[in-house]
Amino acid sequence: MPPAAPPPADGSPLALVVKDLAMRFGRRRLFEGLSFEVTPGVPLAIVGPNGSGKSTLLKLLAGVVAPAAGRVTLTAGGRVVPDEERPRRVGMVAPYLELYEPLTARENLGFLARARRLPPARVEEVLDRVGLADRGDEPLSTYSTGMRQRARIAAALLHDPPALLLDEPSASLDPAGRDLVHGLLDPARIVVIATNDDEEAAWCGGRVELGR
Repeated sequence: MPPAAPPPADGSPLALVVKDLAMRFGRRRLFEGLSFEVTPGVPLAIVGPNGSGKSTLLKLLAGVVAPAAGRVTLTAGGRVVPDEERPRRVGMVAPYLELYEPLTARENLGFLARARRLPPARVEEVLDRVGLADRGDEPLSTYSTGMRQRARIAAALLHDPPALLLDEPSASLDPAGRDLVHGLLDPARIVVIATNDDEEAAWCGGRVELGR
């Protein structure tokens, strides 16, 4: 078992701490020696050219992929979240995370809510939050690309996670949708955005550049 991580440097009860992180695929090195800390109120932008590892880094932060070296620690409520629990404590929005298209948005979210033992009212709250309340009974297969992105955002928000990891979240969204994404930058929540969109990056107070 790895040694317990130290508390966040600023003493915050909620923090995501990355220490000496490295990732490789075979002989190809994506990055190494990455160290940074993300706390509420200071969103972090991960930027870099295509193929530099932005999406992979988000997966490492979420705990769904193991690094080649280094460590990621999520501290919530003043305690270190066990690695195996971390994927359940984050909300992730990414183009490769798909919901079940034959089902409606309400059915998809209802399934997730039951799995997480959340009340049905929570489904209605997030559908309203992302502007899909009046389209929630339509199959996702009939949704536009932007509406499907809204549904992904709803799924990420469903369990009210302490951390949001967003991979190009404004892609395919109209101006109202971009405003929705900007509204996710809750000062009480950790937010990390992987992006090459200058506006999205400008929303963030921190920045990690890959591929340099």
